Amino acid sequence: MKEFVDVWILGLGLATLTYGTPLILAALGGLFSERSGIVNIALEGMMTAGAFFAIYVSVQTNSWFFGLIGAMLAGMVLAAVHAVATVTFHADQIVSGTAIILIAAGLVNFLNLTLFGSEGSPPDISSPWKVGPADFRVSVLVPLAFLAVAGTWFVIFRTPFGLRLRSVGEHPRAADTVGIDVARMRYTAVLVSGALAGLAGAFISFNVDSYTENMVAGNGFIALAALIFGKWKPVPVMMACLLFGFAQGLASRLGGVGWLPDAFQSPELLNALPYVITLIALAGFVGKAVPPAAVGKPYIKH
Repeated sequence: MKEFVDVWILGLGLATLTYGTPLILAALGGLFSERSGIVNIALEGMMTAGAFFAIYVSVQTNSWFFGLIGAMLAGMVLAAVHAVATVTFHADQIVSGTAIILIAAGLVNFLNLTLFGSEGSPPDISSPWKVGPADFRVSVLVPLAFLAVAGTWFVIFRTPFGLRLRSVGEHPRAADTVGIDVARMRYTAVLVSGALAGLAGAFISFNVDSYTENMVAGNGFIALAALIFGKWKPVPVMMACLLFGFAQGLASRLGGVGWLPDAFQSPELLNALPYVITLIALAGFVGKAVPPAAVGKPYIKH
């Protein structure tokens, strides 16, 4: 009984939070951006940059806090590029986001080899504190992610800033006529998106105290799926992220289950489980998800 509790209740619960937390942070970032009318599929690239710079800055300063700041700034730099391309020059938002993902992957891998060498980052990394009971200790970033959900809900639905943000994502021309600076609001939203995505990447690398190539592993795209699944609302988005985190945690535990046939314990099959659940959830249970009316559409001021 104790083994069952340790593995399938405490262990799976801890794994759900571990896998779900970066999804929550990244999806909240996507929520800010898309609520303003800018599609941000570049979350994957921003998370990759955040994952690397969290470790690099932490090594250089011997402070995980500055590592988090470095990760957020790295995400914001890529977000600024995306904002310039899409808000100022009205580039296709999908193309811009795809380009940033490719640039981030190549640049970060180059920097990793250049700055850390083939041996990778050193083993003694300053990492965030652990909080909670002895059998259920989690990174301090986990409760921070849940606070971010509450903060996002309050900002989006209970503040003048949130009202202006939603207005430029729904009816930018009407917002412009009442004096709201559409470009400034969209720039702000995309930069916030980059900061949160960078923080999500930092969680992933701090969780293993190192950076390795392709460690983000599609989590940015799963976060986008959670954003659609949660219909661009903070609390439902959080629940979707925890569902996908649960799927990843379950996949990591099924590999050692003796009663499953060997064919179902294939690492490739188990690693695909979270993505399969993502597709099933989006195809069968979301219903008609209606995005902000102006999302993906450039606004040209007359």
